Amino acid sequence: MTRHFHKELDKIKKRVLWLGTVVEDGVRKSVEALLHRDPVLARQVIEDDAKVDEIEVEVEEECLKVLALHQPVAVDLRFLVAVLKINNDLERVGDYAVNIAERAEFLALHEPVPLEFDFERMTRKSQDMLKRSLNALVNMDVALAREVGAADDEVDRMNREMYEIVQEEMSRRPEQIKALIHLLSVSRHLERIADLATNIAEDVVYMVKGEIVRHKAEKYR
Repeated sequence: MTRHFHKELDKIKKRVLWLGTVVEDGVRKSVEALLHRDPVLARQVIEDDAKVDEIEVEVEEECLKVLALHQPVAVDLRFLVAVLKINNDLERVGDYAVNIAERAEFLALHEPVPLEFDFERMTRKSQDMLKRSLNALVNMDVALAREVGAADDEVDRMNREMYEIVQEEMSRRPEQIKALIHLLSVSRHLERIADLATNIAEDVVYMVKGEIVRHKAEKYR
């Protein structure tokens, strides 16, 4: 392959990493808006979503152009296939950040709901998984990518715990059912962000080793 071709691949990698940075920042801000009851910050995340969509489209167009013009094979083809999937997953993470921000905006304008649930721990865990999956992508680090998948079970457990807590609280606080549903939605969105971080990590493994691991949980972990 030509030097120009590899420059194009490098450009695509930098662009998808930039998308990862923007999305990660959106998740961070949406969580801060939730924890600090900040409707202004929540609104900023919602308005910034157009930037995420724009970058996602740019990356996809660049990948398709390189596939059409250069017809790559082997490692280079795996790279482009993985980037297309990661690009899509990052855009979806951005959508979940917006969903959390919308819930945060609503909750900030209503009476707080006291819950015995460690939202900060769940948000830290989901954010850490996303960060590590992106670091694995930056460094093509298969070992780190495998660690991300191993952390997903704990986030799933926390989401189930949140569901049980909200179910109980609905009978105790019927006047706050709407707020409780919003909080449960936040938990579900965080769980989905963790799932998407796992998808990204799996695609890093595929990119580097050519190994499809999404249906091999025991081997992956």
